[in-house]
Amino acid sequence: MWRNVQALRQISQRTISTASRRQLENRVPENQKLFQEDNGLPVHLKGGAKDSLLYRSTAGLALFGTMYTLYYLLVSSMPKKPN
Repeated sequence: MWRNVQALRQISQRTISTASRRQLENRVPENQKLFQEDNGLPVHLKGGAKDSLLYRSTAGLALFGTMYTLYYLLVSSMPKKPN
């Protein structure tokens, strides 16, 4: 058991101390160009199809929630019929 603990300690030290991290490219300048260009789109839709899908699904969920709330307000405002 002690041998397993030592091996695990050595592996964890190697991965932490000598692991080369993947370098991420800086995409800020291209995103700035995309969001600053004047193409008539609002800023929350300039990201493309993914932004459009997120916007429409959020609007749909908000509409559904509003209609659901109004329905239950209507149902709860009606008096119950006696049996």
